Parts: sequence; C-alpha cells; structure tokens
Amino acid sequence: MKAIILFGHGARDSRWREPFDRLASLWQEQHASTPVEVAFLEMMQPSLEEAVSALVSKGATQITIVPVFFGQGGHLRNDFPVLLQACREIFPTVSLSATLAVGENLTVLQAIVDFGFSKLSEV
Repeated sequence: MKAIILFGHGARDSRWREPFDRLASLWQEQHASTPVEVAFLEMMQPSLEEAVSALVSKGATQITIVPVFFGQGGHLRNDFPVLLQACREIFPTVSLSATLAVGENLTVLQAIVDFGFSKLSEV
C-alpha cells in the first residue's frame, strides 16, 4: 500500500501546525485510499520515524515523503537525509522516497503568484 508523509520543520507555537493538519485533511478527503501523516523535523510531534511507524502499522509498504518547505535549505540538505536513512534502516522492508521541497515546484510557485495577484483587488 502507498502512503504519504507531509514533512515540516516544526515550531514552538502549536498553532503553527494547523496548516499542516488542514493539508492532511484535504489530502484524506481527496485521496481517501492513500493514508497520510504529518511529521516534523523538530519541536513538534510526530517525528519522521513515528509517522513512518504509524503508516507501516496501517499496512504501508511504499511511503513518499513530501517536504513542505519553501526551499532546499540546510535542514533538507543536511538533517533530512540523516533522518531518512535512519528510517530506512529501521524499516528495511518499506520503500521510502522523498520529493523536492514543495517550494521547488513551479505549480506551487504559480499558485502563490495567483494568490498574491488575486489579493490586489482587495486592497
């Protein structure tokens, strides 16, 4: 079974995760047959390992991790690969892959441009 993890940085303010939870809810509404979990690099739970474990317990054998970061900064270039490799060692029978940061995708960037442009008429 395929599954997805929406991976974010994390923050001290618990309200920071609200968009991630909304994103996961939207995913589940639109792709109910593909489980989704959120995970965070630091300061919030669940961790990447905990999210992988939750999905494996639901029967996931192929998990795609989507870094919900604007760009490929130090955390994604340095910290994330270490976490991903640790998960691969803990869950050797699970196929774990990762996408680029969402902010690297032209469709995402265009959605931000469109959002900004749509707000010009509101000012």
